[in-house]
Amino acid sequence: MGLRPGLRPVLRHLLASGLAVTAAATAALTAAAPAAQATPAAPAASKPPATPAALTAPAANASPDGPAGEPGSRSADGEPGDRPAGRHCARQERIKVPGAEHQVAACLDDLTTAGTTATGHTDPADWAGLHPAGAVSPTGVPGIQIDGYFPDTSTTNTNHGWNHDAQFVLRLPDAWNGGLVVAGTPGNREQYANDFTISDWALARGYAYAATDKGNTGLAFFRDGREPGDAIAEWNERVTQLAVAAGSAVRQRYGTAPRRTYAAGVSNGGYLVRWQLENRPWLYDGGIDWEGTLWRVRGDNLLTFLPPALRAYPQGDAEAMYAAGFARGSEFLWPYHHQVYWDLTQRIYREEIDPGYDGAAEAGTPYCAPGVPGTPACDADYDYAARRPYEAVRKIALTGRIGKPLITLHGTLDTLLPISRSGDVYAGMVGARRPFRYYRIEGGNHVDGLYAAYPDRIRPILPCFRSAFEALEGWVERRQSPPPSATLPRPAGGDLANGCQLGR
Repeated sequence: MGLRPGLRPVLRHLLASGLAVTAAATAALTAAAPAAQATPAAPAASKPPATPAALTAPAANASPDGPAGEPGSRSADGEPGDRPAGRHCARQERIKVPGAEHQVAACLDDLTTAGTTATGHTDPADWAGLHPAGAVSPTGVPGIQIDGYFPDTSTTNTNHGWNHDAQFVLRLPDAWNGGLVVAGTPGNREQYANDFTISDWALARGYAYAATDKGNTGLAFFRDGREPGDAIAEWNERVTQLAVAAGSAVRQRYGTAPRRTYAAGVSNGGYLVRWQLENRPWLYDGGIDWEGTLWRVRGDNLLTFLPPALRAYPQGDAEAMYAAGFARGSEFLWPYHHQVYWDLTQRIYREEIDPGYDGAAEAGTPYCAPGVPGTPACDADYDYAARRPYEAVRKIALTGRIGKPLITLHGTLDTLLPISRSGDVYAGMVGARRPFRYYRIEGGNHVDGLYAAYPDRIRPILPCFRSAFEALEGWVERRQSPPPSATLPRPAGGDLANGCQLGR
């Protein structure tokens, strides 16, 4: 697996030392699709790598002595970077991310996508297609950005010309509210995938923000790891690793550890939130899961409902589609998802979980004909219950036993991870006695980017995520109970790209 065996003792030491422990703990496929589309016509996994110049050119506020964060650099006012906390980019040169093999710091006038797009400290292709047209994101948050990577043996992430996985981004705003938000990326994207949807919002509220590429990226992520399931299992370890390291970096920057830490994520990132709150709850105060992927040893997971869809859709068998879990009313989304998501998602995750079932060909080759004798095994014919890849799934399975407050959002028109086979199932696993809220978003699809094509039928989930974030803050910090779990009807009018009330 990409996580070097020698790193595990270091991670255990950091966990034991409490470097990222929160105040609550001591006093942390485009989407589940392999990659969401950069446009409604193509998966974002085909995006070009970020230019190496993004982290080698002088950043905003860097002096002529050198780029911010490198030897000889100075702040905008000429001081050597050791100013008291609260000043612009204070302590920049002193911040060391524990366990990082390489890091580069930059003092930026704006850490949000409005600023980082201009300075090269994000990759817009990485977050393309994940937010709705018309969505307004906050801007104007000055502070420090640290890019880097942890030790790893895989090389799928080409950002900055590093060709090194386990890359991360850490953003430390000048005006800090005492909190930290930790995220893993959706699909198989890289560390900047949440920049518009999560980072901008968190930074504007004063949070420090950290995100990881999960340790492997791209459509061939399943080639990482020694055994089936290892590549996905690494995702969970990388989020834990980052939560611990980011907590230490926060303390170095501001002189105190985070008073609260939240996990947040979309799709595969939502799965990571669930897993962290089930298995590492002491690191966090709560989390928000936006249409997380469901992995169970027995029962529903994407390898159980995608093969029936791959068989039924080409035959025009709508009843079989409904039986597979795809919602009535989602029919207009089936052609696009058949073309872009279902086959590719099934193939690459089956390769990760059950590589011994040799599908028709590599992901991306022409669709195979299911049920035809004498042809290679086809992923449309895959039978999870018969194949029983339980050992691999057990490494990554969820239980529902969360240890901190969790808010889950899921769209009723999710046509990649149908709600009846994903969000509804996980809500049942969590049960009524744990700190949990579940909001079913009527008209919500797995990818907000499709809202532009169907503004009269799809409801963006991004504004509901932001409302859920505020509700989580009130729940954790002021003991204000969020509105009861409910299905939120799609409003007949209004600015759907920017407004959502959880109470109705």
